[in-house]
Amino acid sequence: MYRIAIEKLAEWKDSHRRKPLIVEGARQVGKTWLIKEFAKRYYNGIAYVNFEENIMLRNLFEMDYDIDRITAAISAVTHTNCTADGILIFLDEIQEAKNGITALKYFQENAPHMHVIVAGSLLGIQLHGNVSFPVGKVQFMTLRPMSFHEFLLAMGEEQLVKMTIDEDWTNLQMFAPKMRELLKYYYYVGGMPEAVQSFCQYRDWQEVRNIQKEILNSYERDFSKHAPAEIAPRIHDLWMSLPSQLSKENRKFIYGLVKQGARAREYEIAMQWLVDGGLVHRINSVKAARIPLRSYEDRGAFKLYCVDIGLLGAMCNLDSTTLVDGNSIFTEFKGALTEQYVMQQLVGRIELFYYSKPNSSQEIDFLSQSGMDVIPIEVKAEVSVKAKSLRQFVIENSSRRAYRLSMNDYRQEDRLTNLPLYAVERLLKVCHGV
Repeated sequence: MYRIAIEKLAEWKDSHRRKPLIVEGARQVGKTWLIKEFAKRYYNGIAYVNFEENIMLRNLFEMDYDIDRITAAISAVTHTNCTADGILIFLDEIQEAKNGITALKYFQENAPHMHVIVAGSLLGIQLHGNVSFPVGKVQFMTLRPMSFHEFLLAMGEEQLVKMTIDEDWTNLQMFAPKMRELLKYYYYVGGMPEAVQSFCQYRDWQEVRNIQKEILNSYERDFSKHAPAEIAPRIHDLWMSLPSQLSKENRKFIYGLVKQGARAREYEIAMQWLVDGGLVHRINSVKAARIPLRSYEDRGAFKLYCVDIGLLGAMCNLDSTTLVDGNSIFTEFKGALTEQYVMQQLVGRIELFYYSKPNSSQEIDFLSQSGMDVIPIEVKAEVSVKAKSLRQFVIENSSRRAYRLSMNDYRQEDRLTNLPLYAVERLLKVCHGV
């Protein structure tokens, strides 16, 4: 499989500003595989240490931060001279090694020529804990589930990806039925690499669901193992409320759907735990659609989305027939899945908000910005679409550009552009001014 993030790693390797790199991301998004594959392509060798497996080295950084001593120990364990040219030092599950994050400061200061990458499960939580953090001495990269483009590449559809990147709308219209079918596959399979790989090899829907359930079970075990005992039940309750939160057309996250009588203050820490662990994404509302959007952010009104669309479907026990065949019973939740899909393709690549006009039915699914323009984005699940809220927003805010995502083909209507859902990445170019 090909991960686009490998290109970012290559840029990190060749950068004159290179510092030790911390790779974050939810469990099982493919961090270990990616970094090992990167080493195969760009290095002469890899000195790999997994601190979860190698108990002996967990105290490696407790005595001191002497780089010569540390690298000698890593070389002995990995049977690789990690100080030689062309060697990548990869320290996995770094959260299991006490002072492991702190040690990166001394790699940067005393051995800047070495190429060091660390990764770990729930690393975002560890970094927000009582860790002596090496400010200014490290760089970050977040790995997320596979995008729809990466899914297409795994399915052997390189030409369809090229058409989309090149914005070859004429040919894409010809292949639209196939793209819509593949998009529905992605809705079910999602972007967790193990699920994608299994589907590409065997086309076994049930096996994909089994993999997704195993991943969800591992998340549940993390709640009990890593979260403070007093908030673990609240993390579980909040996590399990995601499907109901997304399936209802609420204008913001409703604590009462987590537990009757629940209050924000009771769940703030639990929610932050899930955000830091990369398991949910929080998209805040804005009080006004003005530049800069962050200045008008309303942190009291927000929506939570799942890390992966496939996992969200597994949480709801949606079967493949209902999803792929478009069963009418599925209508209520289809909008939520589509919104989840769009968010998943854009989050972390552009800044996202949403807007809900007070005392009005007007709501815009997502807002982003490009230069001095606010970009409204409306999401529709099917080909039959109405854009009343979007058109009203464009008029009231004198928007120069607006985008509606649906199963329809590409179409330009004055300031409103209809983009096919399978071409959602076009918005990345829009918001980056390309």
